[in-house]
Parts: sequence; structure tokens; C-alpha cells
Amino acid sequence: MDLVVGASNDAVKSLVNKLGSLLAQEYTLIRGARDDIQYITDELASMQAFLNRLKRAQGNHDEQRLDWMKQVREVSYDIEDCVDDVDHRLSGEPRGSGILVYLRKKWYLVTTLYARHCIATEIGNLKTRAQHVSERRMRYGVKELENNDGGPAGAIAPRDIIAPPPQLIGTTEPVGLEDAKKELEPWFTEEGQQRFLAIVGFGGLGKTTLAMELYREFGEKFECRAFVLASQKFHLPTVLRSLIKQVHEQQSSASKNDLVGIENWSEEDLKKKLADQLKKKRYLILIDDIWSVFAWENIRDSFNKKNEKGGTIVVTTRFKSVSEACRRHQGHVYEHQPLHDGYSYSLFLEKISSAASDLCPARPINGGVIKKACRGLPLAIVVLAGLVASKMKSESKTNLDDHLAQVGEDLSKLLGNTLPTEGVTHILSHCYDHLPPDLKTCLLYMSMFPKGCQISRKRLIRRWIAEGFISDKHGKTVQESAEDCFDELISSNLIRAVNNSSNGKVKSCQIHDMVLEYIVSKSSDENFITVVGGHWQTPFPSYKVRRLSVQKSDGKEKEKVERMKLSHVRSLTALGSLRALHSTLHKFQILQVLDLEGCKDLSFKQLKKICNMHQLKYLSLRQTDVKEIPSKIGRLESLEVLDIRETSIIKLPASVDKLQKMEHLLAGNKNKRHALKLTEGITKMVALQTLSGVEICTGFSMELLRALQNLTNLKKFTIYKVGCTTDNYELLLSAIEHLSSCSLKYLAIDDDFTGFLDTSLNASQAPPEHLHTLGLSGKLSQVPKWIVSLHNLEKLTLSLTSLTTDTLLVLAEAELPELFSLIFSLDSTKMDASVLKILHDNTLKSGGMIFVPSGGFTNLKLLCFAAPVLPPLSFLEGAMPGLQRIELRFRMVEGVYGLENLESLQQVHLTISSQAPEDARTKASHIKKLASKIHRKPSPSVVLDEYNESSEQK
Repeated sequence: MDLVVGASNDAVKSLVNKLGSLLAQEYTLIRGARDDIQYITDELASMQAFLNRLKRAQGNHDEQRLDWMKQVREVSYDIEDCVDDVDHRLSGEPRGSGILVYLRKKWYLVTTLYARHCIATEIGNLKTRAQHVSERRMRYGVKELENNDGGPAGAIAPRDIIAPPPQLIGTTEPVGLEDAKKELEPWFTEEGQQRFLAIVGFGGLGKTTLAMELYREFGEKFECRAFVLASQKFHLPTVLRSLIKQVHEQQSSASKNDLVGIENWSEEDLKKKLADQLKKKRYLILIDDIWSVFAWENIRDSFNKKNEKGGTIVVTTRFKSVSEACRRHQGHVYEHQPLHDGYSYSLFLEKISSAASDLCPARPINGGVIKKACRGLPLAIVVLAGLVASKMKSESKTNLDDHLAQVGEDLSKLLGNTLPTEGVTHILSHCYDHLPPDLKTCLLYMSMFPKGCQISRKRLIRRWIAEGFISDKHGKTVQESAEDCFDELISSNLIRAVNNSSNGKVKSCQIHDMVLEYIVSKSSDENFITVVGGHWQTPFPSYKVRRLSVQKSDGKEKEKVERMKLSHVRSLTALGSLRALHSTLHKFQILQVLDLEGCKDLSFKQLKKICNMHQLKYLSLRQTDVKEIPSKIGRLESLEVLDIRETSIIKLPASVDKLQKMEHLLAGNKNKRHALKLTEGITKMVALQTLSGVEICTGFSMELLRALQNLTNLKKFTIYKVGCTTDNYELLLSAIEHLSSCSLKYLAIDDDFTGFLDTSLNASQAPPEHLHTLGLSGKLSQVPKWIVSLHNLEKLTLSLTSLTTDTLLVLAEAELPELFSLIFSLDSTKMDASVLKILHDNTLKSGGMIFVPSGGFTNLKLLCFAAPVLPPLSFLEGAMPGLQRIELRFRMVEGVYGLENLESLQQVHLTISSQAPEDARTKASHIKKLASKIHRKPSPSVVLDEYNESSEQK
């Protein structure tokens, strides 16, 4: 219910500000329209004051109050649409004095007469609606709640957010699974026959966690493995396609052409292909969340029983009917149990301390509340821990027992004698109710993404900003406020981090199935987001659709979309395909966010239609098949984010110089060595904060390189290729130095072995002292001497050609107190005879070995080496005392010695190429064995994975 208050209040608050700006503009409106706008503004301001009092009030809202708040929200959205339409249709009014301006203004009045009449009529209608909504509150007795100074403390407490320190996400052992793993181990270690295993239990019990832990621990014993999510809306071809693609990636001889047209293959063709892939291999397949016996039987019949080496198929399900069907087919059923009290207690403390280390109690706490409220359900425990941690950080009380007692009292009223699954839902609802309004909105927005999706942090944050959910506050920028919201949701345990970047920040997150099911339902009820083709059935929207997520594009979904009211959609996300939108794309005229990432059927004709969506702020074409951007893109003057990464686009049309609000231009494809040509139009985007994946081409004019200096707001700049002549190196260096003196925090340059790094950048007299991230790839013979002055540096990536004992000694002796990660890498396409000679000569300089010296690197947590050939490495005693994780990615490796000297080492991750010779595989196994024998508590976790090198190069 709080969503209605929050969404209504947020909509009105945003709109009152917009109306004030509209009145300040000198648009020539039809007589009376300006008075109507003033009336609407005053009426909405009164509604906002009333909504603010409701938001602070305790208790539930009755149906009349809820219905009134929904009406406020809907009329606010419609007024906002009208305001944005005025901005677009009347933005070209001439200003100034003189006869020419006078004549232009007369012509403008004639040509916009119809538009102004339409706008005046619409404003008049909206005034009437606003008046009726206001009168309806009084007519039907919608009153304030008593005691309106109270309310959930967590929901209204002011927050002073401290960003979490950078950290690594490793393969930490889940709590309470040891007995289950021991019991099920034979099902993964015995060979010779096909076998089925069903893990059954109600939602929130940790079935997927157990299945994934088994998958991770025993996966190496299988020649290939794959994992796929099923759903309430089971679709066998979708499941088979996912399995085929994953198995295909693990085949060293795989070609991209093998799967051409797979989206159109019949069910029988898909089954035949999967059978061929698995025929002579021992395989492990995990299918999560089966909802019906029908789905189970379809999956069972898709695997050939005549496999020579046998395979293990694991399914998870909430339904005993599914597990019994598995048992009848001579499968094994494991009934997952709730956590014992001791494990529940340990998990709770682990999650409390992960939210903030200073919250972990020094003495034992009363675990009775955890036992009574959570009943051993891991999801309930972690969400409850997130709520308690949030309350402890925001309130003056710091005693954990006091907070637990209060939460226990609140929950006992809610839970009563409910069933376990219902209890989890009640706990989720209670935790949701205690979120601040902006976090509620941001959490609900995640229902735009499908079940099991790993959501990029940056993608999510940029979309929040484009949607207008985030405002600058507490002296922070909009970007910083959005980062705070994300960090708070992670701390709440309503979403979880699944990957970290090498700078220690969360790279991607995921939302638990039950949490997602809860927010999808809530978003649908309040007309916040409409999901088509999702994993759960949702009712057809009765209101105008505001935000639309199309997660499947089959015929039924297409028909459903065509019946919707789409003219008011502000945000559209399509996953995988645009088939469901082909006939309706022209209806989305007020879109602000359009995310088509991964859609493989986007045509140039459709791109032209997109260029008519004048209010677009966020446009993602990432991983689509587009090769060219229409010249009409200049019409998108409100565009702030354009993501064209992993496409074939190498040049933007000249009209991009009109995109003066553009803040993030993301381009290039590292795997295919594609980059976006830097053009004059790009240098005129003076609001740019991120410019990623560009190429400095041959034939560049001196004026263009000088124009780079116009981008003074640039914070992140990545150059994939330096192709300009040596005559222009000085100009390029001058531009980089100038940008570094302004706002630049992130700089990455790949000189493509042209020599720019060695001949020019190393000689810089104005080092980029404010950088947090520096990446230098290509031909680099030594680390720049000025690197010792980068005291804010957190992440450093260097070409492997610079890796020498002397380089490591220089870095160890440098005062780089913030350095979190150090990476040495080299692109496999550059591994020729001359480069091999450089690497060989580097090792000879120190007796045939690269030594990592003792001392220095006080804050370094991650060390990574990624190249086709890695030289021999030896860690001396006392080396890198704080290092927690080492990553090696290679085709050939000479050897790694002295891992036992890394006193803080927790994780060793080895990734070997599918094209690696047997000798390299033997050495990799030897390194893994040595790392596993390190005698320390806790002992480091060691993982050996494989990557498909040929697939990455295509």
C-alpha cells in the first residue's frame, strides 16, 4: 500500500517542479491556458501536502484512500505527458527583437496555431480532472490518518550514506549445506548411466543455492555442463536453445555458424542437436524451478538415454507432484530442509556483519526471534538481517537485541500461524514497508528484468536516473545519490551482488525469485510496471501502460501488446526480440527509456522510427545487429545515454552534434577489435561524462584533436585504438593532459602497438594525478615514471609487455595507498614472435623468472594476469601482504611459485583456454594442487575453469 502513497507523492512532487518551469518559459499559449496551468499547479501542491502527511502516518489505508491516491497518480502522469508535449511542440519560438524576429514570430504563431489549440484543450481537460480528483477527496471523506507524525522509522529516517569499501566476491561456502552435499555426492561422482535428481522444498528454502553449490563443486568432473531457468510459463524450445548454446560454447571446435537460425528451429531439431552435442560426453545439466509434471516430463524426454558416458540432470521444484514424477522414473528425490537453529544464527550474524562490520555484536544475542520469525528459511533470515542492519545504521539505538525484539514484536502480529511460504511473503512485505520511498521505487523498477537475470549496476543506475527516480540531495550529485540507493538495496539483502568489478565495486546483481515475484505482483497492482511474457501470470492492465517490459515475443505476447493502451508508455524494455512490437513501435511517442539490449531482429527501418521518439533520454542498442545509425538521430535532443557496445557501428552521423545533453556515449567491441571513430560531432557533445570505445584514426586533423579539449566534463575516457600518425602524438597527449586536469577519473588507452605509450605518454610532464583507474594496453616497455604520483589510483591495468621484476619493484616502492587491483594483460591477437621475444627477454633480466618482491602493495587485494602465454612467476616471502585473490587466464603457463608466501590469500582462480595443449593443462592442474595444499585456516578456495578462446575471437 505504501507504494501508492510513494508513487503518487513522487509523481506529484516531480510534476509541481515541472509546472513551475513551464510557467517560467515564455511560450505563447492560447488565452486562459496559463491560468489553467497555475490552477493545476496550486491544486497539485495541496495534494502533495496531503500525501506527505499520509506518508508519515501509521496504519493501513482504506480502499477509498487508496483509490483516491491512484487517481492522483494517474492524473499526475497525464499532466506530465502534456507538459513534456508542450516542451517538444512549442520549443522553437523565436526570441529577441528586430523586424526579422517579428516576422519569424508571426510565422511561428500561424504554424503552431493548431498545436496551441490542442494543448490548450488538453490543459483545460486536465484542469477539470484535477479539480474533480480534489473534490472527490472531500465528497467521499478521504481523511488523514491519526498520529501522522509516526510511521515506520526506517521509511522516514534521514540517511547519511557512507559508500562501502571496495571488496571481492568469492566462492564463500553457503551456510548449512555440508550434510546435503555429502549425501548427494555419489550422484555426481559415479559414472556410467544417466540419472535424475529432484531437489524439492517450498520457496525461500535455498533449493537453488544447494543446486548451484553442487553444480560448482562437482562440475569439473563433467566434460560439459549447463544451467537454465524454467518458469511458471514453461516453454521447452526456450530451455533447449539455452542448453544448446551453453554446451556449444564449451566445444573447442565450435563455430558460430553451427547455430545459425536456431531461433527458428523446431522442437525436434533442437532435441536432435542437443543429443548430438551430448552423445559422447559426460554431462551435468541443472534446470531450476520446475512448476509442473508436464514440464518435467518434457525435460526428461529431451535427453537421450543411450549416452555412452552417462549424465546427471538436476531439477529444483516447489511441488511434490514434480518430485514424485521424478521418483517414478527411477530418479532420486532430495527433500531440502530448513536450517537448524545454529546455522540460522550463524547466517544472520554473517549478513549483519557484511552490511557493516561495526554492527556485528561482541557478545551472543537472543536468537529466539530469528528462530520464531524465520523458521530456518534462508531468504527470510537474510532479508530480516538486512532490515535490522538498516535500522541500526539509521537510528540512535545500536543494541542488536533491542532491534530484534522490536522486529520480532512487529512480525508476530503479521505471521500468526501462517505457512512457511506465506511467512516469507509477510517478512518481505514488512521489510519493503520499512524502505524509504526512493528505495521502494528503485526496487520495484527491477521487475523490468526477468527471473534469473544478472543486472548490470551501471545499466540499472543510468536507467533510474533517466526515469527521474533520483534527485541530487545531501550535497551529492544525481549519480552519487543513485549509487547510494544501489548500495542500500544491496545492504538490505533484497538484491544480492553476484559479480564484482576489478575495482572492488559491485558489477552486477540478482534478485531472488520470491522477491521478484513479490515486486512483479506489487508493480502490476499499482500500474507501475507491466510485464509481458514474464515468469509469472499477471492480469491485463486496466490503466494506461506507463512502463512496459516485454520478456518474450511469441504470438500470444504480440497479441497482448497490441491490445494495450501504449500512447503513454515512458519506458520500454524488450528482451531478445522485437517480434511482439513490430506493429506497435510507432505508438511509443513519449518514451524516455528504450532498452533493446540483445535484440537480434532490430532493423534500420525501426531505428528510423526510434529517431522520432523526441523525449528519449536513454537508448541502449547493445548486442544488437545494427551496423549503422540513421542521420535523424540528431532529433533526439534530450538523449543522455547512448549504448552501442558490441555492435558493428564504427561511425556516428554528423547530426550527433545536436545531442547537447548526451552524458554517456558507450561504444566499441573489444572481442572483435571494433571501435567508434572519433568525429567532430562527438567533440561537440560538451556534456559528455563517459566516452568509451573510440578510435583515434589516421588522417585526423589537428583541429579535431584540439577539439577533444572541449570535453571538460569527461570523467571516463577509453581509447580502443590509436591510429594517428606520430606527428599528431603531441596533440593527443596535450588533449589527454588537459582532460586529466579537469574532471577525468578513468583513463584507458590501447595504442594497438603503434608506439604511442612508449614514445609520448611515458614522457608526459603533466601526469594525471586525479585518476582512480588507469589502463595502458599495447606495446609498453616499462611502467611510466610518473605513475608514482597517482596517489588516488585504485585500479591499474598494464600491458604484459611491461611485466618485469623491476616494474613490480617500482610499483611496490611507490606510494599508492589506494591501489586495490593490479592487472597485467595482453590481447591474444597481438601474440606474435616479436611479442614472445619481449616476454622472454623480460624474464631473462631477472634470471629467467619474474619475481614479486616483498613489501609494498599495502592495500592490494586483487592480482590478475591474462594473456595467451604467461611467464614464470615467483612470490617472495612477504610479498603483497594484503592480497586476497589471484587470477590467471592463459593458454600456456610456465609456472607459479611461492603462493604459500601470500599470507592473506583467500581465492585462486585459474582459467585455461579450450585450445591449450596437454602440457599447459598438466601445469594448470599442478598449480591448482599446490594452491590447495596451502596450510592455512581458512584454506584458500581454488577454482579451475575453461574459456572458449576461438569463440571470443569471432
